[in-house]
Amino acid sequence: MRREIMLKAIKDNPDKVWDMVVIGGGATGLGTAVESVTRGYETLLLEQADFSKGTSSRSTKLVHGGVRYLAQGDISLVLEALHERGLLRQNAPHLVKDLAFVIPIYEWWDGPFYAVGMKVYDMMAGKLGLGPSVRISKEETLKAIPNIKKKGLRGGVIYYDGQFDDSRLAINLAQTISKNNGTIINYIKATGLTKNELGLVDGLVAYDIENEKEYKIKAKVVINATGVFVDDILKMDDPKAKKTTRPSQGVHVVLDKEFLQSKSAIMIPKTDDGRVLFAVPWHNKVVVGTTDTLVDDASLEPRALEKEIEFILKTAGKYLSRAPRRKDVLSIFAGLRPLAAVEENDQSTKEISRNHKILVSLSGLVTITGGKWTTYRKMGEDAVDKALLVAGLEEKPSITKNMPIHGYVKNFDPDDHLHVYGSDRLAILQLIEENPDLGNKIHENLDFTKAEVVWAIKEEMARKVEDILARRVRALFLDARASIELAEKVAIIMAKELGKDKAWIRNEVKEYTALAEGYILKKPKN
Repeated sequence: MRREIMLKAIKDNPDKVWDMVVIGGGATGLGTAVESVTRGYETLLLEQADFSKGTSSRSTKLVHGGVRYLAQGDISLVLEALHERGLLRQNAPHLVKDLAFVIPIYEWWDGPFYAVGMKVYDMMAGKLGLGPSVRISKEETLKAIPNIKKKGLRGGVIYYDGQFDDSRLAINLAQTISKNNGTIINYIKATGLTKNELGLVDGLVAYDIENEKEYKIKAKVVINATGVFVDDILKMDDPKAKKTTRPSQGVHVVLDKEFLQSKSAIMIPKTDDGRVLFAVPWHNKVVVGTTDTLVDDASLEPRALEKEIEFILKTAGKYLSRAPRRKDVLSIFAGLRPLAAVEENDQSTKEISRNHKILVSLSGLVTITGGKWTTYRKMGEDAVDKALLVAGLEEKPSITKNMPIHGYVKNFDPDDHLHVYGSDRLAILQLIEENPDLGNKIHENLDFTKAEVVWAIKEEMARKVEDILARRVRALFLDARASIELAEKVAIIMAKELGKDKAWIRNEVKEYTALAEGYILKKPKN
């Protein structure tokens, strides 16, 4: 999976007509391209930045049915998500694991309510369930979560959901596409759609940001899978197109593991404003979130609002024996969900369904929006089913339900941080064997090694320092300050592998530092 080789596929074949061209390299676009290429369609995927740069690397790191949607009565979404959760656990066991969640009970009437609710959740998962939910005593709750707030605690309910590393899954999906002869290119932006004499979309214009070159690409069908940016592509097709999405911002704070002291997660089913809050152990840290705030504009780098930060810290402080303070936050990140557009005066997102939708424009442009990481495979399947009808392609059945994703390994040591690479772990160890220096950690506070940096450049199409520190080894999300400290070290390794000069190193370090500063929680402005 090397960018220069992928680029040759469009550079050397300007007249090639692709069966399907997918715009967007997040969960939706990658899932769609996997679905297309594994059915045998000639597939090209274009991403304007890095794979999963946007929303798809900024999730709560959960593969779940959605307890919140069950409470809202959205049964069809929960059923679909629970089914897909089971398939993902089955197809990418190196990245998706079972996680116990504890719902602490402080009011006596909540116990029976949540216990019954989670039994329904178990039942809906069927044979793909991860484990039965059970009611537990106060003592058992404290044993599961030692630093939960004791005052008023009556007991708890344990249930099981899935956890994963989102951007690592994105890379494995990209590798799956590549392995099946698909073409994927990052840092290439769709700048316009082309149409034939009947006004039907027959391709697009793409700009290679790295090489500052434009390409005209022909396609039997174009699929718009750009998440919160779908309206930008729809307006390329029709400047008068109505707005279909409204971004909703979700914010997470990352804390040291001492704030949870457990391998189980906490789920707070009803906060002061009716939202769900999670505290989830992840890569030896704790992710706490999320918020749900409507924002006006889509951005690749959304920033947390002060009210969101305060909401998370205040709510977490009600349930943890030691309340987290601003100085305890190691990193803070925000992502945007592509929700269905709402009325101007409606600022609530809690009741909006997360079901995905597929639109077909009069021009034949296929757009998929909504959904969530857990259902990425089904979203891709539905999008390709629609696209092949639009393109008039031969119908071929989906094979992704029971298809292992690149890296598939069933038996591994969960305490070895290299396990997220699955079957690629052995190749990384081989790099270290050939050059022992690559086995050294890149920062004392993080587990990642130099070998992983080299691997990301050679085999995972990392092009910038940010690609590595944010999405290949997750340093930015785990400890933003530490990631800044090692930016130059990573840039030097990259420059050697990519043939870049000292000016490139200086620029990369400057760019990355400016970006990472936005993940550090500073004192609030008066």
